[in-house]
Amino acid sequence: MTRLIQIARIAGQIPVALAVAALFVMMVMTFADVMLRSTINTPIEAATELTRILMAILVFSALPVVSGQGKHIAVDLLDPWFGRIAGRVRDVAISLVCGAILWWPAERVVVLAERARDYGDVTEYLGIPQLYIAWFIAVATYMTGAVLIARAAVLVFAPSALEAGK
Repeated sequence: MTRLIQIARIAGQIPVALAVAALFVMMVMTFADVMLRSTINTPIEAATELTRILMAILVFSALPVVSGQGKHIAVDLLDPWFGRIAGRVRDVAISLVCGAILWWPAERVVVLAERARDYGDVTEYLGIPQLYIAWFIAVATYMTGAVLIARAAVLVFAPSALEAGK
């Protein structure tokens, strides 16, 4: 089980690298847009479009990693009421429910991606087919659901393996 978790951690670096690259491109594009707008009054016309695409890449590529590591923002008001075992049961239930629930929005995004393909929807300035980003969102959402279900299984069968990685 520990070897599988090590492989998952290494594989988790790919979406992190993608998120970092998207953030860097957004940062450079924003800098260039501000400089061009301020100096020669010529903004990058597709900046808003690119920002939307890059923001989707950033968020949805990081989502499986954040979910797998259990790093979501959490309010721990009820934690004192749960003992160690009850807390683990709670965490398993939350991971299973959230993982299962994520399959529905992923299915909806697949429908939207296929609709975008059928209609030939493209972005306004650059003409990028919208189905690519929709499929990326769908795959990332499916991956997040699978990661949450796998996290629940690890919490049941080898909880010390997750604690060792902290």
